[in-house]
Amino acid sequence: MSEPVRGRTSGRARGKAAGTAVAPHVRLANDVAAQFHHRDAAAGAAAVAEHIRSFWEPRMIEQLRAAAAADADGLDPLAVSAVELLP
Repeated sequence: MSEPVRGRTSGRARGKAAGTAVAPHVRLANDVAAQFHHRDAAAGAAAVAEHIRSFWEPRMIEQLRAAAAADADGLDPLAVSAVELLP
C-alpha cells in the first residue's frame, strides 16, 4: 500500500467546509480591507474604495454591491463602508 501524500491540502481542506465557501468578491474585498485596518475607519474605507475603483472590473463591483446590500455574511465592515463610497 502506498502512503497518502502529505503537505499540500486542497483549498477546501484549508478553508471553510463545503457549502460555506465565501464568494470570491467577498474574499477579495476582505483581503483588501485587512490591509487598511490600521487606519481610522474613514481613511481605511476611502483607501479600500479607491483600490476597488482602480483595480476591480465593473462586474465584480456590482457583485460586491449586491453582497453589501444583502448583508452578506463574512463581509468586513470596512469593505461595507467602502462600498458606500463607490460612485
